Amino acid sequence: MRKVEISVGECYHVLNRGVLKQNIFNSDADFSRFLFLILFLQSPLGFPQISRPVQHFVKHRVFDISTQDIEDICDNRYVELVAFSLMPNHFHLILKEKEEGGISRYMQRVLNGYTKYYNTKYKKSGHLFQGPYKAVHQTTDTQLLYLSAYIHRNARELTNWRNKEDRYPWSSYQDYTGTNRWGKQIMPPTF
Repeated sequence: MRKVEISVGECYHVLNRGVLKQNIFNSDADFSRFLFLILFLQSPLGFPQISRPVQHFVKHRVFDISTQDIEDICDNRYVELVAFSLMPNHFHLILKEKEEGGISRYMQRVLNGYTKYYNTKYKKSGHLFQGPYKAVHQTTDTQLLYLSAYIHRNARELTNWRNKEDRYPWSSYQDYTGTNRWGKQIMPPTF
């Protein structure tokens, strides 16, 4: 059972890592797949052919999704993605619950979808993630600001990205400091 009670309108640090700290992302295609899931599963809208927009992103660094689909997602979402950082063996998300049970429903879709993809691709079975995801309630603006800095600096752990975390493609840092690649799909907090 989850120890944190999740409330509508509140922000949470949601995280998980691979079983035995193993990598959960082994290629750009893996990162791209997870990125697609966290961006486009914020609402009940379904995508029957996820591999097509993901392959397009791997080649062109943009998802081939219609403006209408993006509007539908943003108008009907049950969570808001505030920030993210994807690392080889773990991920961090900041999520805002928009409707009762939204984070739970969202995380179930994201983690189940990614695990099925990963296990099929790498001919594995069983658990990919180390237990249920963790959710930590962010109770103050100060906590939220600190958390955003913490997760966005995560790329510094990677040798190739030390002091270049503002360009790390698998984080929302560059969307905060430069041009937001995702528009309304990432909702920075307002203080």
